[in-house]
Amino acid sequence: MLERSISLFPEMEISDKTRFNNHLPETTDKKATELWDKCLEFIEDNVDKQVFVTWFKPIRAKKWSEEKLTILVPSQWFYEWIETHYYDLLQKTIEKIIGQGAKLQYEVVVEENKKASESKTILLPGLKYPINNIVKQEKPFNSNLNSRYAFENFVVGDCNQLAYSAAMAVSNAPGETRFNPLFIYGGTGLGKTHIIQAIGNKIIREHPNKKVLYTNSERFTIDFINAIQNNKVHEFAALYRDVDVLIVDDIQFLTGKEKTQDHFFHTFNDLYQSKKQLIFASDRSPKELTDIDARLISRFQWGLIADIHQPDFETRLAIIKRKSEDEGIDIPLNVLEFIAGNVKSSVRELEGALIGLLAKITFDKRELSIELAKEVIFGSSDFEDNSLISIDEIKKAVSSKLKITIELMESKGRKHEVAFARQMAIYLAKQFTDLSLKQIGASFGGRDHSTVLHSCQAIENYLATDRSARKIYEELVNQLKR
Repeated sequence: MLERSISLFPEMEISDKTRFNNHLPETTDKKATELWDKCLEFIEDNVDKQVFVTWFKPIRAKKWSEEKLTILVPSQWFYEWIETHYYDLLQKTIEKIIGQGAKLQYEVVVEENKKASESKTILLPGLKYPINNIVKQEKPFNSNLNSRYAFENFVVGDCNQLAYSAAMAVSNAPGETRFNPLFIYGGTGLGKTHIIQAIGNKIIREHPNKKVLYTNSERFTIDFINAIQNNKVHEFAALYRDVDVLIVDDIQFLTGKEKTQDHFFHTFNDLYQSKKQLIFASDRSPKELTDIDARLISRFQWGLIADIHQPDFETRLAIIKRKSEDEGIDIPLNVLEFIAGNVKSSVRELEGALIGLLAKITFDKRELSIELAKEVIFGSSDFEDNSLISIDEIKKAVSSKLKITIELMESKGRKHEVAFARQMAIYLAKQFTDLSLKQIGASFGGRDHSTVLHSCQAIENYLATDRSARKIYEELVNQLKR
């Protein structure tokens, strides 16, 4: 059972917890320390890492006496937060680790001096649960966020700079910037989910009073269908409209779901009018979404639209280097450069290459080398290095295949066959060279980076819908690799 033993004392901010920890009187009760350490191990397995570090790690054991474990907490505000959000967890922990009859009571610091031995605390008689006159017990809100997605481990480059800057602005002042809604789009595996969940995690960490909910359009649809079947549409609406920040991933999957779109439209309006933050991610821009209500498309464009495109060589190298460091493995620079130079389509594929490399090292006891990296990436160490393909070679290959001269590809000609050849060459240049978007555009008649992005998107659309275009692309890729 939990007992509340509190006293009147000066308020202490979270930033003061380090000072609090440094000045605590030394715990002489070894039994208390032993029991609380076991409790912390159990708690750590049942909460997110950030929650554990922020709310449980600062707590210290004081004494164990008469089946009561006394713990020290920094402030009354700290104590009330713990009681409000984690009472059930603490009660379950005490019963499991210590036993049914055990009790937990709190002791708070009244005065802190520089010397730990001079720190003073007061322990008042405990109160029996519930204590509605002190704090209202609430069930913790489940945000559905993955704590491993954070800005601290997100690598920023030219490919995602705008999205990152907007995400940081939104996370610092949710609902108060002009970036509402924030709509981030880009191809598969480029980091959209990472960045939108990083926003949510930062908001929870810095604005703990705000409710953040992460979901995806498929989950939203399933929840809506279940609500209809169980006559709980009102409860469904209340859940989604009672949040301060709504984050919806894969918004493109609302396509064709008319009733779901209609309910989502009203949810959007309700939250937007209440100045709540809306964040969306999609594999395409709002204008390219099909079979979605025009009213929704219009609202997606009210705030900021930011794209994430394929990372350049430097960004890929930084990403693979960061991830190898996170895994605690030192990979030679030449191996990292080889991976970054040959895995170009997405961050997810970079992660896959690293995992494959680690598996070879761990299970096959292989030595780190470029030869091993070749096996992981291409399935054979006999693969010929294609990283030196030039943009001129790409132009020649496309010109020969599509019977369009290089001069026409570089011109301002807008005929379909000319535009298609130009877009295909640009798309292949982005895949097979390490040139920046600006450099690629310059080599095609001085076009800007937005034209390059548009060309790449156009080819991706062709590849998804046009079998003949896909065949041409595959034949060109095989030719360039040979």
